[in-house]
Amino acid sequence: MQPSVIAIHEHVPLAPFTTLGLGGEARYFVECSSPDQVRAALTYGSDRRLPVYILGGGSNVVFPDGGFPGLVLRVTIGGLDYRDGPNPEVTAGAGVDWDTLVRGAVERGWTGVECLSGIPGTVGGTPIQNVGAYGQEIAETLMSVTCLDRTTLERKTFTTRECSFGYRDSRFKHEDRGRYVVLDVTLRLARDRAPRIRYAELGDAVARKTPIETVPPAEAGRLVREAVLALRRSKSMVLDPVDPNTRSAGSFFMNPVLAPAAFTKLEQHWREMAQGSGSAIPTFPADGGVKVPAAWLVERAGFPKGYRRGGAGISSRHALALVNFGGTSNELLTLAESVRDGVEARFGVRLEFEPEVVG
Repeated sequence: MQPSVIAIHEHVPLAPFTTLGLGGEARYFVECSSPDQVRAALTYGSDRRLPVYILGGGSNVVFPDGGFPGLVLRVTIGGLDYRDGPNPEVTAGAGVDWDTLVRGAVERGWTGVECLSGIPGTVGGTPIQNVGAYGQEIAETLMSVTCLDRTTLERKTFTTRECSFGYRDSRFKHEDRGRYVVLDVTLRLARDRAPRIRYAELGDAVARKTPIETVPPAEAGRLVREAVLALRRSKSMVLDPVDPNTRSAGSFFMNPVLAPAAFTKLEQHWREMAQGSGSAIPTFPADGGVKVPAAWLVERAGFPKGYRRGGAGISSRHALALVNFGGTSNELLTLAESVRDGVEARFGVRLEFEPEVVG
């Protein structure tokens, strides 16, 4: 078998490959559209003892201003296969645009990913992050994820259970961090089953169009997708080149999940600060704890929508989105640290970054 041909490029700017539009140059850069090309690129990096960074859609990463000193391997593996049946399935290559998959499923009348509409990025990142929105997560529909082991260069398939999914979490972020390259993902969806709406904001948005219980499940899925896209647009959470808030990585901070005792302490602290005049802390459902909106904490820690500091700022439409307004990665990360420190100082809650900060 002939080795796969790969085109290695040198000194490639990384900013155009990210939604933030930030980052210096990659010393070496390669795009891989097949598993064999991924193997060849990894071998190239190993032979030269280069650090290798795996890049997908660039919607969840912050590269430093100084760039990356090794090889950036951008996965562009395509292929999108929809298989109809009582329990329809879809298999997609890691480089497939995520919302293209969602749109195709919804157009077929299948449900299970409609609340994940409009999320930027590629399929390969979804199991790593356990991507979720409006109460829906990829863990609910994922059947399997096929990966390439960076150590052995062998394929390995993980089932949902083996992925160790949690809130915006998986084995690929912890015990196996950096070990595997996602090649493809298989989802099992549903037909003739109405979408589950878990968030009041989404339920209200759908109800303003049509009472969801009055339409067939397939039509309900389309209504939910339309409502999700409208909500995301209203928060500048879809990619739109004419929107000044669009150069972001989406939500920069994860919603903290607090133990019941910790939430009780937070409530007491908030009542004392507000001197009885403040509204109740909003919460979302969470297994074994209480999920608090990070945006609520950020704004009440003194970082309102539209806050600016140099070339970085907070979106004027969503308090969790940090936006590049022509600045640098350093400016953005300095702002992120200030927000995190401010929330911790005011509420005793330390927020976690959602995007990966390289280096």
